[in-house]
Amino acid sequence: MIFTPVLAEDDFKAAQKKFSDFVTENGGQITHSNPWGLRSLAYPIDKKTTGLYWVLEYDAPSDVNHRLEVQMNRDENVMRHMITRLDKYAVQYNSRKRNKTSEPEAVNS
Repeated sequence: MIFTPVLAEDDFKAAQKKFSDFVTENGGQITHSNPWGLRSLAYPIDKKTTGLYWVLEYDAPSDVNHRLEVQMNRDENVMRHMITRLDKYAVQYNSRKRNKTSEPEAVNS
């Protein structure tokens, strides 16, 4: 999701909690939440060149996606959103990437 950049930090956290709670209340489980913060947009949206980015990974029944999309469309603080369904390989990749500690990589000499 991309939220409007005029949100205060507390409002941004409240919006994250609102959508996270919506997913859990509808039978979903939050896998990972990653607030990216303020970033530049690729193109202006409503004369704004920045936005507050937030990535939410969750596991939920498929009907939750539609209801969540309706909620995002109704919220005036959400400038853009995208729901992507991950296959099992993408889920495993994201999990490995998140849980990766500072292990030294093997260097082939």
